Amino acid sequence: MNRQTWKIGLWLSPAALGVLLATSVSAQEPQTASSMTIADNSVSALSDSLTSANSDASAPMAQVTSVSQLSDVKPTDWAFQALQSLVERYGCIVGYPDKTYRGNRAMSRYEFAAGLNACMDKIQELLAAATADLVKKEDLVTLQRLQEEFAAELATLRGRVDSLEARTATLEKQQFSTSTKLNGEVVMAVAGVAAGKKVDGFDVQKNAVFGDRVRLNFDTSFTGEDLLRTRIQASNLDPFSQTATGTPQGDLRFAAGNDSNSASIDALLYQFPLDEKTAVIVEANAGAADDFTNTVNPFLDGDGGTGAVSHFGTRNSIYYLLDGIGIGVRHQFNDKLELSAGYLASDANDPSPGKGLFNGAYGAIAQLTFTPNEKTTLGLTYIHSYNTDFTNANGSTGSTNASLSNLDLPFDSNAYGLEASYQFNPHIVLNGWVGYTAATVQKDQQGTANIWNWAVGLAFPDLFSRGSVGGLIVGMEPYVTSASHDLSFLEDKDSSLHIEGFYQWQLNDHIAVTPSVIWITSPNNNSDNSDLVIGTIRTTFTF
Repeated sequence: MNRQTWKIGLWLSPAALGVLLATSVSAQEPQTASSMTIADNSVSALSDSLTSANSDASAPMAQVTSVSQLSDVKPTDWAFQALQSLVERYGCIVGYPDKTYRGNRAMSRYEFAAGLNACMDKIQELLAAATADLVKKEDLVTLQRLQEEFAAELATLRGRVDSLEARTATLEKQQFSTSTKLNGEVVMAVAGVAAGKKVDGFDVQKNAVFGDRVRLNFDTSFTGEDLLRTRIQASNLDPFSQTATGTPQGDLRFAAGNDSNSASIDALLYQFPLDEKTAVIVEANAGAADDFTNTVNPFLDGDGGTGAVSHFGTRNSIYYLLDGIGIGVRHQFNDKLELSAGYLASDANDPSPGKGLFNGAYGAIAQLTFTPNEKTTLGLTYIHSYNTDFTNANGSTGSTNASLSNLDLPFDSNAYGLEASYQFNPHIVLNGWVGYTAATVQKDQQGTANIWNWAVGLAFPDLFSRGSVGGLIVGMEPYVTSASHDLSFLEDKDSSLHIEGFYQWQLNDHIAVTPSVIWITSPNNNSDNSDLVIGTIRTTFTF
C-alpha cells in the first residue's frame, strides 16, 4: 500500500475510539475536576452552561454496518477493499446517521490502523466465544496481511492506549471527587489614593496598600442538573471608605473586609430545576441578587474579580438593597423573556427581637429581563426592602454623607431600576442603568427621601488582544435629591460624578492584569470637598 492518505468516514467502536483519540489529540493531558475553570462566577451563567452541555451530550447515534454506505469513502486501494469486506461481514465499524464523515478530512495510516484494530478486536471476540465457524479462513489470511502492512502503526497505537489507560487509572485513584469540581479565583491588587485632601473633615490617606481576596468554589452536582456551591473566602482589605477616603464613593468591589485572610464560608447555595424552564436557588449564606438575576452589565459585572474595579461600576446600586439568606427563582417564559424573583434576609439566622427571617432587614426583588435579539438586553427591576439604617437604604456600601454613617433610622424602601445593554459589534458593547429609591422612615421622624443613581458604560471586548477588555464608566452614585421636611438634613448638597476607566489585559486563560483609575468629583456630593483619584493594579488568577 502506498503512503497516501485516505478520506474515510468512520465512527469507531469504543476500543478503537480510545485509540483514535490518543493519536488525533496531540498528547493533551486530561483535565481533572480541580483543574476546570468556571468562566463566570454567576450561578445563573453556570446553570446555563451545564444545561447546554447536557443537551449536546444526548445527540443520538445510529449504526452503519457497511463501509460502502459511507458516502465520503473512495475505495481505491486493496487495503480499503479488504477492510470493507471485513466490516460488511462482521459489522466492526459504525458511521454517522447521515452516512457522511463530518469534517471532510483525510484519514492517515494511523487512523486506518485504528479501524483495522477495531475489526481485529471483533474477530478476536468471535474466536474467544467459540464461534470460530463464523470467521472465514480467507478473512484470517486477509487480516494477517493487513496486520503485517500496518504493524508499525498498530504497535504505536497500542502503546499509546496502554499509556492512556495507565494515566486514567491514576486519575481515578487520585481524583478529588466524583461529584464535585473545585474552581478558584485569587485577586491581588496594589491600590491607593493618588489625589484628594479632605472629605467632610476626614483627612484623606494616600498610602499605597497591597491587598487580596481569595475564593475557592466547591461546585457539587448530585443529579447532573442541580448545583450545590460552597465558597470559602478570605480577604485582608477593608473598603477605602473606612480607612482612606471617608466616603463610599469609589470603594473597590473586591475589598471584602479586613479579616487578616481568615478563611470562612461565604456563598452557600443550592440550585435545582423545577422543570425545563424554572430553577430554584436556596441561599443559605451571603446570598446576593446576581445569584439569580441578570444584572444586564456584560463585561463590566465580574463581582470584583474581572470587569469594573469599583463597587458602583459593577452593577446598578439598587441590587445591593438585598443580601443574606433566602430563596430565588428564575423562570424562562421563552428565549426572549425571563422572570427572576427572590427574598433575602440579612439576619435570618438571628432569633433576637427585630431580626430573623421575617422581622429584621430584608429585601424582595422581581425583575423582567427581555432579550429581543442577540445584541439587546433590557431589565425592569422592582425591589422592596426594609433596612435598619440609612447606610443600606440608599444601596451603597455606606451613607452618601459621612456624618450619617452610623445613623440608626429604619427605612422602608421601594426601588425601581431600568438596565440596558446593546452590542454594536463584537468589539463594542454599550451598557447603562438608572435607579430610583423612595425610602420612608418607619419610626420617630416620619418622611421620605428620594435617591437616584445612574451610569453609562462602554466595554471593548478583545481590545488589543484576544480575551482582553477595555472599560469606561461614567455615572452618579446614590444621591439624595430631595427629602420631606423632617428629613431635609439627608439631602445632598451637590451631585458628584464617578468616572472609571480600566484595561483588563488577559495574559493567558488563567491570569489577567487590570490597571484602573477612578475619579470622584465633589466627594460625598459636596463641591467643598476636593476631588478624589484612586489608582489600582489588579491581578486576577483563575483556576
